[in-house]
Amino acid sequence: MPASTEDIASLLARVPAFAELGPQELAEVAAVAVPRSFAPGESVFREGDASNTCYVVRDGRARAIREHSDGRQITLATFGPGDIFGELAMFDDERRSATVEAIEELDVLAILGSDMRRLMREHADIAVKLAVALVRRLRSTNERLAQQSFQTVQSRVATALAQLVDQARAAGAAERDVEVTTTQADLAKLAGSSRESASRFLAVLERAGVISQGRGRLTVHDPAALGGYVY
Repeated sequence: MPASTEDIASLLARVPAFAELGPQELAEVAAVAVPRSFAPGESVFREGDASNTCYVVRDGRARAIREHSDGRQITLATFGPGDIFGELAMFDDERRSATVEAIEELDVLAILGSDMRRLMREHADIAVKLAVALVRRLRSTNERLAQQSFQTVQSRVATALAQLVDQARAAGAAERDVEVTTTQADLAKLAGSSRESASRFLAVLERAGVISQGRGRLTVHDPAALGGYVY
């Protein structure tokens, strides 16, 4: 069943980039949002593509990746329900700085940058509130990157796993025994570590009863315990 404008506005209200907007402003944005779907492994956009649309995740998960000329990949971020990506398209049409692909069946809301810029011209408050929200997000990202630069491998892996748990909870998972769809290789990329180092640390977590591992999946039995490995 297609989402109503009210349902879309309700989802947008939970997105940090739109959190400062009021009901009427959210309705204006919801009116130009278009539902789209992507199959697992399908690219939403690729690095170097024209940047003309931002996306809000309704259901499923996606990841942003960068690829080195020698074929190595690094996962920059993962996105779950309520997350936004490609948001700089709201302000300019620069080329994409990364590839975003669906990890599983992915439903998103696509918002054309030209539509958002028109709304910002017509409603100055929308432009100011979006700018405030994006500055806060940039500051948070900078703090996270600075923190990661001083973290050990196990701390980075634990942090990345905790982020995946938060996404799963946002999609309706319980507080404990949270099932996360990821491979050791993908988790290592997200944490910026080698697969071997991530695998060794996951084995430590498994022996401690914090997680159990399956094929392409992890179950985090005690998410709170991950905090004990982050420093």
